[in-house]
Amino acid sequence: MSGKGGERGERKMETGIAAVEKVGGRSTVTRCFSKYPLKLIVPNKVGSSKTDAVWIYTLSYGGGIVSVYKSVDSKCSEQVLEARIGRNALLAVIPDPVTCFSTARYSQKQVFRVFSDSNLVIVDWITSGRHESGEKWEFELYRSTNQIFLEEDQPLFLDSVLLEQASTCSIAERMQEYHVIAMVIILGPMLKHVQNQVQDEVKKMMSRHFRVPTPTAGHYMRSESQSGPTRPALVASCSAFGPQAIGVVVRIAAVTTESVYMFLRHHLATLEPFLGVIPYG
Repeated sequence: MSGKGGERGERKMETGIAAVEKVGGRSTVTRCFSKYPLKLIVPNKVGSSKTDAVWIYTLSYGGGIVSVYKSVDSKCSEQVLEARIGRNALLAVIPDPVTCFSTARYSQKQVFRVFSDSNLVIVDWITSGRHESGEKWEFELYRSTNQIFLEEDQPLFLDSVLLEQASTCSIAERMQEYHVIAMVIILGPMLKHVQNQVQDEVKKMMSRHFRVPTPTAGHYMRSESQSGPTRPALVASCSAFGPQAIGVVVRIAAVTTESVYMFLRHHLATLEPFLGVIPYG
C-alpha cells in the first residue's frame, strides 16, 4: 500500500507494505512495513482461532489525513491502495466511511490485480460530513477510483465517483436528503453464494418501493401514499460484471449512516466463516 499527501507529483508522504502468505498451512503476515504518518497494525487474534484469516488495520496519526481537515491553497490530499490477490485467496477491504471536513479536497485510488479464481470484497463509502458541527456536503471535492484488473492487466472493473462543488449547483442540492453513498463489490467463485444472496435480497427490498411493470405500464412507478410519492430512506441497486458474471457491484444511497451499517452487517454476515467475525458487527 502507498499514499501521497498534497498535490500530484509531490514526494510521497506515507508508505506501507504488507504481504500475507501460507506458512505451515496457515495465512501468515510475512512482511509488514509502514512509516509516519501511516501505521499498519496486525492484531494477534480476531474472531475464532479456527478461522484462517489475517486482519490488518490501517491507521493514520492524528485521526485522519491532515489536508482532509482543511484544504490549503486548493491542494488535494491523496491516498492510494494497491493490492494483488493470489489464486484461491480472499481480500476484504471493509473500512469505516470517509468523512470529509468542510472545504476539504480528497482523492483516493484503489487498484486490485486478481486471477480468475481470486476473491475480493470492497466497501467504499462516504458520509456528508460532521453532522454534529452542522457540516453537510460542505467539502470542496471528493474523488474515489476503483480499478480491478484480471490476469495480464485485462480491465475487469473501472469505476470513479466524483463529488465537486459547482457554482450552479452545490453537492448538497444534488444529494437532497441523502447523506451517505456507498459501493460494495463482491468478486470471485468462493463468494458466489454471497453474490446471489445480496442480489435476491436487494431486488426484494426495492420491490417494496417500486411497482413491477405490467403489460399496461411501460415503466417503473414509485409507490405512493395518499399524500403523494415518498422517497425511500435507503436505495440500492445490483448489477453483475465480468466474464460469466464473476462479480457483483451494489450501489447505495441512504439518509443515515446507521442504515448503511445495518445493510452491510446483514448482507456481509455470510463472510463470517472466512473472516472470523461478521463485518460491521
